[in-house]
Amino acid sequence: MRLAINPATKHRGHRTAGKAHIKMWLTGGRLTTCQEQQRRKEALPCAGLRVALSRLAAGVHTTAVAPLFRGWVTLVWIGAILLPMAAATAGPEIQHWKTANGARVYFVPAPQLPMVDIRVVFDAGGARDGEQPGLAIMTNALLDAGAGELNEEQIAERLESLGAQLGSAALRDMALVSLRTLSDHQYLEPALEILGTLLSQPRFPEEIFQRERKRMLIGLQAEKQSPASIASKAFYRAIYGDHPYASPSNGTVESIQALRREALGKFHKQYYVAANAVIALVGDLSREQAEKLAGRLVARLPAGQAAPELAEVEPLAKAVRETISFPSSQTHILVGQPGMSRTDPDYMALYVGNHILGGSGFGSRIMAEIREKRGLAYSAYSFFMPMRRKGPFQIGLQTRNDKAAEADRVLQETLRKFIEQGPTAAELEAAKKNITGGFPLRIDSNKDILEYIAMIGFYGLPLDYLDTFSQRVEAVSREAIRDAFQRRTDPEKMATIRVGGSG
Repeated sequence: MRLAINPATKHRGHRTAGKAHIKMWLTGGRLTTCQEQQRRKEALPCAGLRVALSRLAAGVHTTAVAPLFRGWVTLVWIGAILLPMAAATAGPEIQHWKTANGARVYFVPAPQLPMVDIRVVFDAGGARDGEQPGLAIMTNALLDAGAGELNEEQIAERLESLGAQLGSAALRDMALVSLRTLSDHQYLEPALEILGTLLSQPRFPEEIFQRERKRMLIGLQAEKQSPASIASKAFYRAIYGDHPYASPSNGTVESIQALRREALGKFHKQYYVAANAVIALVGDLSREQAEKLAGRLVARLPAGQAAPELAEVEPLAKAVRETISFPSSQTHILVGQPGMSRTDPDYMALYVGNHILGGSGFGSRIMAEIREKRGLAYSAYSFFMPMRRKGPFQIGLQTRNDKAAEADRVLQETLRKFIEQGPTAAELEAAKKNITGGFPLRIDSNKDILEYIAMIGFYGLPLDYLDTFSQRVEAVSREAIRDAFQRRTDPEKMATIRVGGSG
């Protein structure tokens, strides 16, 4: 793995980690050809790779290859051969315990690859911003701007010298920091030390705080020229009202301008504590090694307290319609309401049902009605985004201004019909095959497994969640889908946002 970091220009979006410009030819155990990477203009040791693989195939011992490069060769060799086999097996066994100061740990051994993936998740997302929208994302973004005795450049240089990859993000529910490193002691230990320092001793330097605030303000100004961003923010305001989920995670121009560096330190002190943390580990570690790693990682964090429970999300009392004028040739339409939580008892029925309604691309009802039959939009979709509390249920499309009214009408009619009648037997059978058939590919790499076990830990899902996923999909009936949609979605109380045209 190869890491290139430009501290002055690195992007920190609220939906992606963006901590570095990563140049890798093996990602998550998936082999990518040199030609494919060159088309993406990414620097690769292609010639060296061919030489090393030739030596490996010829039985030449790879001690002649640089240590990090030997790791790359091992990743390719094992990843290319073993990971496809793993895709056909059951879900990984998840081990769980707590550290001495209260952090919850979820661990999956993966000795096939000489690497370790770490993700530390805190209940410290945008929903904890209070009266300062953007505080959570700013705090998370500046963790590596200087910590302990290291400044931003030193952190970047040391990680690069270790071949380690750092990432972070702040969403509405959570804030996270991730690390990928080789499992060899000489690389793992210093990388772990850096991560522990970032989590426990960030300095939030004033100069970099000002730089990040300026960057965020530029981004917020740019969003005013994006009808998609305008529609999304209006949609969240419409369905969440005064709930913390209504506030944009990246803040507002006013909130970012008013933000002060001291607020970041207070936010970090309150929420970046062991009792508010989940540690996910996947990699070439024994249980004993994993326990020591997790304990060391959060040893310098105070025990603290878990974040207080978020308020419940109230359903919409009536339909909401908002049309926002924007000088564009197309209109963005979003329709929806509060949907479901991650632990919702109707989760599986709504999930499978939505796959049929608008979550499966060209195989969905919405796509068939909007695009295939009428040509009203290139793409149309629906999704549930389960969160700590009820995340959004959203249906969306983009169409010509003169077709907006028709597209809106067809969208609403398609939803009503699905709620009233539910799916056909053929639709349900096809959906189950599609979901269960593709599920192994969703857990076929260490990175995928890491994301799942971090989610399982953060939301308190059962440890056999991955093992039983396909069984629970197969158990969903047409009646269960129709019943869940009739109880949980109300076409008479939807929020509809239209952005575009002349208003």
